[in-house]
Amino acid sequence: MTRRIEDYAHIGDMRSAAQVARDGSVDMLCLPRFDSPAVFTAMLGGEEHGHWRIAPSGPRREATRRRYLDDTLVLESEWHTRQGAVRVLDFMPPADAGAATPQLIRIIEGISGAMPITSTWAPRLAYGRVTPWICEESGRLVARAGETALWLDTDLP
Repeated sequence: MTRRIEDYAHIGDMRSAAQVARDGSVDMLCLPRFDSPAVFTAMLGGEEHGHWRIAPSGPRREATRRRYLDDTLVLESEWHTRQGAVRVLDFMPPADAGAATPQLIRIIEGISGAMPITSTWAPRLAYGRVTPWICEESGRLVARAGETALWLDTDLP
């Protein structure tokens, strides 16, 4: 998996940042700050080093359209196929917006038709060296390794 740097879009919250590939994969994210160990580092290695992909199921497809919403770091990616169209919004609420801890928010919106979507959440802590234990706690997925924990909240199966 080798991507060109121009295949990535940057989102951030003034504390940390993420790099989102054209195929809907977050391939680089350090939490809780820029200088913290990364939880997704596929950008520097491969998928085994951690990523979070949200995209149409089936053969890998790059977004047919990507843009930032006016004067923001909210990334809008769209996929248009024969089955339908879907939009994914990716952003990190700024620190001054009241978010106590850094958050990466990904919103999936159906535009037309019916399109199966796959989400693959594969965090790898400590720059891809540590595979966390993932379990369900109180209706959310939790990835734990030592004292470090990440949470994935969703209302989708």
